[in-house]
Amino acid sequence: MPYEWTQETAPEDSGAVSHQLRLWPYRSLPRRGFVWFIGVTAGLMALPLVAVLGSFVLWGLLPFILLVIWGVWAALQNSYRSGETWENLTLTRDQLRVRRHDPGRADRDWQTNPYWVRVALRDGPVEEYLTLTDGQRDIELGAFLTPEERRALRDEIEQRLFSLR
Repeated sequence: MPYEWTQETAPEDSGAVSHQLRLWPYRSLPRRGFVWFIGVTAGLMALPLVAVLGSFVLWGLLPFILLVIWGVWAALQNSYRSGETWENLTLTRDQLRVRRHDPGRADRDWQTNPYWVRVALRDGPVEEYLTLTDGQRDIELGAFLTPEERRALRDEIEQRLFSLR
């Protein structure tokens, strides 16, 4: 799953526990696969050009083939840039804090007392929309996760909230 929990215990006397959750979007094509994909795509698109080598048709088709390869390249690069999004949830007995990072935007923070936080799955912009609310403000969490992952995450967050209360 594209998220992981870590747990830290404060030094000696306090015994305070801090749960940290890091979420990130899943990427099915690693950078190495990207290079192979672009290379194979360029090679396969160049195959029809062999039949028109030495003619003026080659110069008519070549710009369009280069445009298609550039379009695929640009689309995949945009996908990688959106994959730099991440969310961190830090949960202690006294505070719940969510920080979201999107490329090209300032980080967004939300802090509240975990005692008042409720976790809910709703119908919204995405199926099984996962929200956290403290009665004053609702925030989304893990909109880039699959519905099954959001359901599992809801249960894990509720369990950790319950253990801190």
